[in-house]
Amino acid sequence: MLEALRPSLVIARREVTDQIRDWRIIFPVVGLTIFFPFLMNFTAQQMLDFVNRYGAELIGERLVPFLMMIVGFFPISVSLVIALETFVGEKERGSIEPLLNTPLKDWQLYLGKLLSATVPPLFTSFLGMAVYIAGLLVTRVPLPSGNITAQIITLTVVQAVVMVSGAVVVSSQATSVRAANLLASFIIIPMALVIQGEAVVLFWGDENTLWWVVAGMAFLALLLVRVGLAHFQREELLGREIDVLNVRWIGKTFWRGFTGDARRFFEWYLKVLPAALYQLRLPVLIVFLLFIAGIAIGASLPGIYHLAVPANASLEMKKAITELPALFPMFSAQPLLRIFWQNTLVLLIAMLLGGISFSVFGLILVMITMVIAGFGSAFLLNTGLVTPTILAGFYLPHSLFEIPAILLASAAVLRSGAMLAVPDREKTIGEVWLLSLADWAKIMIGAVLPLLLVGAALEAWVTLPSVPALFR
Repeated sequence: MLEALRPSLVIARREVTDQIRDWRIIFPVVGLTIFFPFLMNFTAQQMLDFVNRYGAELIGERLVPFLMMIVGFFPISVSLVIALETFVGEKERGSIEPLLNTPLKDWQLYLGKLLSATVPPLFTSFLGMAVYIAGLLVTRVPLPSGNITAQIITLTVVQAVVMVSGAVVVSSQATSVRAANLLASFIIIPMALVIQGEAVVLFWGDENTLWWVVAGMAFLALLLVRVGLAHFQREELLGREIDVLNVRWIGKTFWRGFTGDARRFFEWYLKVLPAALYQLRLPVLIVFLLFIAGIAIGASLPGIYHLAVPANASLEMKKAITELPALFPMFSAQPLLRIFWQNTLVLLIAMLLGGISFSVFGLILVMITMVIAGFGSAFLLNTGLVTPTILAGFYLPHSLFEIPAILLASAAVLRSGAMLAVPDREKTIGEVWLLSLADWAKIMIGAVLPLLLVGAALEAWVTLPSVPALFR
């Protein structure tokens, strides 16, 4: 294994050496990396003085590690241009042909480029965090705990791998440096949103929660590396000059994947759709296990986080429940469409999030929904606000249709991400993405939307009107 990796390490060493020799690369990266921690130290000192003036010491304690996380993230975003030029930059300069003509295997060449693009961002990140910590010691600002420091360092490493591996995938598929730089926005913007989410966890969450974030980001990093290895072909890199936006080809490819060989609607519904559902056997099982895990995690939270219950909470809930029939008139289309659209919107958002994260963020969103459901159910039962019979009335019978719909939609999202990570020498990464989107559309239109519509009708016309009778 070490012998197989040796050519990749040789390429990485050559690339890093060339980067270090060029002062036009080192000076701005290192200069900004050293300057930025001093700015964050000044900001930390000013913010600590401000919050301590008003007795908000907890915010100040969480602010210091947050700024450390920003200091680690900033050099990665600045150094991303190195990763974006790994393949397409050398192709424009005409220096990629000798490297591609070597007897190296595709995965060895790709891995070497990936390592060479990862080392400089990580080095500058560690340099920036070291300068930041030294500034904290000089200004006598309390350092973060060892656990939080380890979390931030680990998170910085994982985020660097995620961003660099994504940038290398873009570089290997783009036709010009200009196109690669524009496509980098699909890396930087999602990562900026992730940083905001991590800030929320850092300020208001438990310290150990960040380890779950690290695990999720590590899984995403492995997926991105896998996708790059699966779709890297040196022949296509040399032969690809420009990709023209062919709307007709996009439409035909999607329609071919959506309809299959069917010519009529009933043929599609009886042959193509069952075949697509059959392919979801393993994804459905994985998503089902994630659902069970989410419900179990949510059900365990009331025993950890104790919430005070007002004395009149039971009466208020009973009053609110008994008013449900007035809010949802029998056989009214308005609540049906409202419930149907809300459930559909959640699944669409899960697909969008999954599309930019190889299914990871989409599954996390659905799993969070299960955690909330488990927490709410356990909390209501533990506090005696509802009985098991009333709780079953809340969920049945519409959940018999909505939960399978969510399972199928989530499994389709999971499979679409998995398809991108599977090598396919006969299809480009764009064609694989279009076909996976067509498979998801088949599942949504043929199975998920009908199930959601039936579930919404039962919830609006049966569940909500009948629940008040359980309190009598």
